[in-house]
Amino acid sequence: MYQLECIECGQKYTDSEVVYTCKCGGLLDVIYDYSAIQLDMERLRTEAPSVWKYKALLPVEGKPVSIHEGGTPLYRCDRLAEKIGIKELYVKHEGLNPSGSFKDRGMTAGVTKAMELGMKTLACASTGNTSASLSTYGAKAGLPVIVLLPEGKVALGKVAQALIHGAKVLSIKGNFDEAVVLVRQLCDEEKIYLLNSINPYRLEGQKTIGHEICDQLGFNVPDRVIVPVGNAGNTAAIYKGFKEFMELGITDSVPKMTGIQTEGACPVTKAFKMGVEDIVPEKNPETIATAIRIGNPVNAKKALRAIYESGGCSEAVSDEELIEAQKDLAQLEGIGVEPASATSIAGLKKLIDSGVIDHDEKVVCVTTGHLLKDPEEVMNISTKPITVDANIEAVRKAVFSR
Repeated sequence: MYQLECIECGQKYTDSEVVYTCKCGGLLDVIYDYSAIQLDMERLRTEAPSVWKYKALLPVEGKPVSIHEGGTPLYRCDRLAEKIGIKELYVKHEGLNPSGSFKDRGMTAGVTKAMELGMKTLACASTGNTSASLSTYGAKAGLPVIVLLPEGKVALGKVAQALIHGAKVLSIKGNFDEAVVLVRQLCDEEKIYLLNSINPYRLEGQKTIGHEICDQLGFNVPDRVIVPVGNAGNTAAIYKGFKEFMELGITDSVPKMTGIQTEGACPVTKAFKMGVEDIVPEKNPETIATAIRIGNPVNAKKALRAIYESGGCSEAVSDEELIEAQKDLAQLEGIGVEPASATSIAGLKKLIDSGVIDHDEKVVCVTTGHLLKDPEEVMNISTKPITVDANIEAVRKAVFSR
């Protein structure tokens, strides 16, 4: 039904092997025999969206380790669209997954696969959301979790999630990319199951964002999907979800995949603008968007291939631009997101202003994490509360002051 295959050399691996990358160093993809997949079209058209609605397109056999992930809202955002200057804009708010980010889609698939493989301990390196999600799903599965975080570089809301769900949290005196190297070595040497997005099963869960967008648009495809880019797995995964529906004859096109980074951490954008697939890693990435403060994204090649193949693009925005977008999304549409999520909105505005995106396109922006993931940043960028005496005169004066 499916197997793992290297995107570089074509080497194949069975679904019973614990393997993350090819012997040649290439990334692995899950390859299906789509002719053998039978979808219940009546169920597909009537059942509410969720990750496991699309189980026929997921590479696991057993009972899912699930806490009802997926089925996130697709909001039509007319006020924001008017301000930005686009006819039809939707926001797919992944911050309304159980742990507050899109990572839950990958973890439900990845942890379920870990159970199938008989793994006893789970681990990841993280900029925050991965650790929060893995800790949540590890607790649900009854498996211990180890997470490596770059010291002082992770929003406290995310650290708190990992801690309360019982993970062993290690603060590494280094950046995220160094933590990834260490956790991979730990997992290889100690037979611990790695659940960073280099694990191909993680991305299979994340591709259901693409399935759901089609589903929620009445099995129609938007012109473009815009995604924040950190480790770059989502761009490739969402594109795969759209391609699968086209392969199965459910839809007849794919959207232009558009990846947005910040100016302080944009190796994928730089590679795109050079027209190449290989990135030059950034040693000291820096941005207010901690979730995508990544200098050496492991899935960059997959993401760039998705961008090139779909006719999309990649752009970088400043921290100031993403903060403005974060405020606009909250104040015009009532959608509260963490800073990294707002890059998709900021990128849309920048690409419209530069003429890359047409005003008549139907666009879906993916927002990846909830506002409360990083409340410290929100307090830093927002107007401070007004302190007043406890009497009506003081309250009235404050209410009507400018």
